[in-house]
Order: sequence, then C-alpha cells, then structure tokens
Amino acid sequence: MMPRGSDQLLLPVNPLFMWLTLLLAFAFNLVPLGRTAYLPDLLALVLVFWNVHQPRRVGLGAAFVFGLMMDVHDSAVLGQHALAYTLLSFFAITIHRRLLWFGVLSQALQILPLFVAAHAVAMLVRMAVGGMLPGWQLMLAPLFESLLWPVVSLLLLAPQRRPPDPDQNRPL
Repeated sequence: MMPRGSDQLLLPVNPLFMWLTLLLAFAFNLVPLGRTAYLPDLLALVLVFWNVHQPRRVGLGAAFVFGLMMDVHDSAVLGQHALAYTLLSFFAITIHRRLLWFGVLSQALQILPLFVAAHAVAMLVRMAVGGMLPGWQLMLAPLFESLLWPVVSLLLLAPQRRPPDPDQNRPL
C-alpha cells in the first residue's frame, strides 16, 4: 500500500532482504552491551516495521519464535519476550492500514504506545516471577525505539525505492 502523499511507487520487497534484516536485528540484540534498561530493542523495532509493511509475510508466528529465542538468550522467563513480541505484532498488524496513511514522524508517535505496552508486559511478567523493578530508565527504551522509527523506515525501504529496470514495453 502506498502512503498518501507519496509520489513514488515502491517495488516489491525481497523476502531474503526482509528475513536478513530480522536476523541482523536479532544478532544485534545478542551483542553483550551490559544490562541497561534504556537500550532500544532493535528486534522489536524491525519486527514492527515488517508487521506494518508486510503483515502477510511476517506475522505472529515469527514474533513468537523470535521472542522465544530472545528468552533463551537472556535467560529470562520462558515466554516473557514471546508474549511481548506477539502482542506488539498483533497490535502493529491491527493498525497497519491506518498507520501507512501518515508520514514517518506521525507513525513514530503512533507506535510509541505499542512499544510502551510491550515493555510494560515484559516488565510485569518479570516482576510476577520475582524480578526487580528496573527503574525509570525502562521508559526511555520505548522512546528511543520510537525515535529510531524514521531511521529504520528510511533504511529498510531504500531497496524498494530504487528505480526499476527500464523496459520499452513497460513505461512504469
């Protein structure tokens, strides 16, 4: 779907590129940067991006599997990230048609509550099994994820914006 106000048609996304970006975001989440609550979850960000732009290819199943892999990596309660990513993907798919009508900055404002809810669900599950409250820095992560939305949109839509191969029979 082409957003309103855009003057350029996007080429179809390459499925290999889409899954490669998800795997790279997962690999970035695996990098040991220390236990800081304010670091953005790039896997959640890329997952929401592809849920919004390609909801039939990246769905709840992918979110659940990536969530389980993050749970195993973080030695977290099995299902903590899986529940958060699945809920995040569900609500991103639910609003994807409406979201694409807005500009990138408006989209960032509209997905901020989704990221806040996902982090709140993960924190509630962690605290339900006896974990400690991470502090006020936890609320910075959704803000950073929302601020990264325009950058991620620009980078992940760039291959689709390349000019198509010229063809004399097809002028578009």
